[in-house]
Amino acid sequence: MNSSVQHMNGQTRPIDPNQPADPAPVNTRRSTVNKRPAADDGGKKPSAAVRLVQLARERYRFVMSADGRPYAVAIDGPNVVLPFKGRAGLRQRLARLYAETYESDVASQSALADAMTVLEGIAEDDDPVPVHLRVGQDDLGTIVVDLGTADGRAVTVSAGGWHIVDRSPILFRRSGAMAPMPAPALLGDGLNMLHSLFNMNESAFRQLVAWLIAAWIPNIPHPVITFKGEQGTGKSKTAQMVVNLVDPSPAAKRSAPRDLKAWSIQAFNSWALCLDNVSAIPGWLSDTLCKAVTGDGFVDRQLYSDDDVVVVSFRRVLSMTTIDAGAFAGDLAERLLMLELQLIDPSRRRSEEELDTAFETVRPAVLGSLFDLLATVLAVLPHVKLDSLPRMADFARVLAAVDQVMEWNTLDDYLAASATVAGDALEGDPFGSAVVALVEQCGTWTGTAAQLLEHVQAPGGIRPPTWPKDATRAGGKIRRLAPLLRTVGITVDDTQRSPDRHRHKLLVLTRTDLPGETASAPPTGSLWPDVPPIGQGHRPSDQY
Repeated sequence: MNSSVQHMNGQTRPIDPNQPADPAPVNTRRSTVNKRPAADDGGKKPSAAVRLVQLARERYRFVMSADGRPYAVAIDGPNVVLPFKGRAGLRQRLARLYAETYESDVASQSALADAMTVLEGIAEDDDPVPVHLRVGQDDLGTIVVDLGTADGRAVTVSAGGWHIVDRSPILFRRSGAMAPMPAPALLGDGLNMLHSLFNMNESAFRQLVAWLIAAWIPNIPHPVITFKGEQGTGKSKTAQMVVNLVDPSPAAKRSAPRDLKAWSIQAFNSWALCLDNVSAIPGWLSDTLCKAVTGDGFVDRQLYSDDDVVVVSFRRVLSMTTIDAGAFAGDLAERLLMLELQLIDPSRRRSEEELDTAFETVRPAVLGSLFDLLATVLAVLPHVKLDSLPRMADFARVLAAVDQVMEWNTLDDYLAASATVAGDALEGDPFGSAVVALVEQCGTWTGTAAQLLEHVQAPGGIRPPTWPKDATRAGGKIRRLAPLLRTVGITVDDTQRSPDRHRHKLLVLTRTDLPGETASAPPTGSLWPDVPPIGQGHRPSDQY
């Protein structure tokens, strides 16, 4: 007797091997793609949180960025990460997916929160991975530029050329401050097309092109490109077009931030941005911009947490517009690429609409030409050696590579412009100007910071609010001004001590000869005759 049985309608009956099997039961429910019936496991269906986690793991992989943020990446989609929360984030997409999959059910807020907690734990299982914003570089040194389009296309640039790829080889994140970039194309001489839009001479335009090339090299500091000129020179429009070439944004121009946290949020969400119409920069913002050039970070307490923190770290490509270059502090002035724009003749002035149309028309060709130049620069950059390096050494090497490829002279023009900016910054600092006047008068001055504060004369005999209040602040001010003073031929040495029993730290300020100047023998002023002054001709160290 055959012991095989078949279960049907709660009853059992023997299976006759000579009879055909019963046909499969027909599902009378409407068929829908990706629809799931409620699972039955001993009469108890899985919770909404469990089903949310299952849906997420079928469609996404989970990573943790180097700054401790969890992200989801679509398995069959572009290589673009999704934040767990926020607009168009994973939580929002899972809520919609759940409602579409389980037609008569909507995930509760508590179920979504539980699922997010589990998925964040999954993201922490592996080591952190780099997540880039607009521009990144892979392990082979290939530069990747995210076009910001929904399909996830990107441009890869290496010494061998550039290509548009359907899927980026590295992970990118997006923000609401980003806009799509048009695909580059080879449609003629894009550089000449770009120059026709800008109100600048040949030297300034070539420096701008070199800066644009450097802006897509992510792992080097980039000087703050600053457009200077009187009203009516087109500074704001020029800065807007420049930023929208590197990192398009619906808000390419920004007002100066009100505090450090507001700035960090702006910088975290844009690779390139512009501060428009800068007339004065507070000390905290000047220091922050300097750090953003070389790499900065911001740590804050995690929301609703007593012991956890969030980290915002970035290195950014910055632009500014200004009328008065003297508004910048000395350390920021060293990190500027200042380009002066000429007054536009009324007969040649164009409307904003006309400029926007022209820019959008030529932008693909301009990008194609710039990426061509970037690929060529990457080929020669490893072989570029400079006899001496300025403060922005990596940027200087890029300028030298552009000069080698294009037979230009951007490096010399940049160094000359930097010296002019330093002079403008000193003129804009009353204490710095007074120190220059003192050293110009005596050649070499030696004394303590307190004595220097007594000897320098404020303009008109009235000390402005920025004047150092005491010896400690005067010494700190001199050290901050030292790089600018060197550019005008004044060296600062604070390593010597007074010969008396108090052994006070001394400042030795020496006038040296700039290239092309004739040596002179001015009188020496020293409050400590037994301390030998630094000899004439002393030059700053190469590290500066």
